[in-house]
Amino acid sequence: MILLLRATRLFHTDQGPRDAPVLLLVHGWGSDGREWSAHAEALAGRFRVIVPDMRGHGRSPVPATGNTPLAMAHDLAALLGELHTAPVVAVGHSMGGQVANLLAVHHPTATRSVIALDPAHGAPEADLSDIRTNMAAYRDRGAQAAAEFVEGAFGPRTPPGLRTAHVRTMLGTPGHVIAQTYAGMYLDEAAVGLRPRAEEYLRLRSCPALTVWTAKTFADWERTTVHVPESGVEHWPETGHYLHEEHPDRTVRLIESWAASA
Repeated sequence: MILLLRATRLFHTDQGPRDAPVLLLVHGWGSDGREWSAHAEALAGRFRVIVPDMRGHGRSPVPATGNTPLAMAHDLAALLGELHTAPVVAVGHSMGGQVANLLAVHHPTATRSVIALDPAHGAPEADLSDIRTNMAAYRDRGAQAAAEFVEGAFGPRTPPGLRTAHVRTMLGTPGHVIAQTYAGMYLDEAAVGLRPRAEEYLRLRSCPALTVWTAKTFADWERTTVHVPESGVEHWPETGHYLHEEHPDRTVRLIESWAASA
């Protein structure tokens, strides 16, 4: 369904009992809600599961400007308000992890807790030169340059077809959305992707949060930022960036356990 929201509209699906605890599953950069299909189906018997396509992505409209994680977080708050949900467990992958955390910071009454899977925050300042190089490529070549990143983002146990599915979805994402969203994650004035800004905004998050990293160095760093006692950080080694799709059953168990306890 498509719901009218303030400045934009969001396509979303809404499954499961209306009186059940609410899960909000947020996709990553250059993707759409289909990446959560298996998880939503497995979880909808016990939870109300809301899966949106973010602005500029999937089946949601494509604004000419304003395709940033912060705007996406505000969109989600508006969506949850229109759906009259209880506070949600916001689960986000990559860019979606940043969006879920921004939702928790800017709309704390809408967010019960957060699960962030390989989120787009915490990049060391030493990576800034590479980020600027990537930004130039995304402005120049758009989806084609972004698809090259996707090609290399999978682990050795990637299920057949998953890499191709994500490359195709990225190639279908408008170039200006790819560039604006990447800038919104790392380079804009309000961006929180680089480590010093990430540490600042994570300190503003008052709800419990669980972060899962595929890189041990990032997991070790994020453990130094944890300040809400119920929060935690996990490391899943030998796993690609799309960890929730490479390990769907493990991810469903993680979400079920966290939603029951947090």
